[in-house]
Amino acid sequence: MPISLNVPVPGQVKRLAGDLEPALYTFDRVRRTHTLGVKRLGEHTPAEYARLVPAVRRAIAGTPPFEARVTGIETFERPTHGDLPVVYLAVESPALHALNERLCETFEPIEGIDGEGYVPHVTLAHGGTAAERERLREWAIEPVTWTVNELVLWDATYKEVATRFSLPV
Repeated sequence: MPISLNVPVPGQVKRLAGDLEPALYTFDRVRRTHTLGVKRLGEHTPAEYARLVPAVRRAIAGTPPFEARVTGIETFERPTHGDLPVVYLAVESPALHALNERLCETFEPIEGIDGEGYVPHVTLAHGGTAAERERLREWAIEPVTWTVNELVLWDATYKEVATRFSLPV
């Protein structure tokens, strides 16, 4: 099962994404389950997953609650993975960058996604025309700031939380 360590997206961000959904109806794929990835951890069998949970707990030990802020709409015109451009809510958080870096010391970094390539974001949609993506980037949105006090292991196969970690761990 493909697993990642994520930040749960608060209700205000889910509402913002929902409010933007009508502007995305012409896109190839619209994301209706919103997540904020910290670190992709790869494919794991159930036995491997049983060892992964304590390893993640050790890697995030001492992480205090921290602030994150949605600041606007951006795009990956040439995403590292996948063949369609991505429209997303941009997230600013120095603590998220630091956490990703720390996790890369324990778990193998993914080129273009981790370390210097890490871009905290909440995906809204894939595809669309260049003009549609530009129009969305120009939209002014009300920033959303929240305190991250929990991290989750996300199972991408079932699109559900597999394990929760309250901060500080």
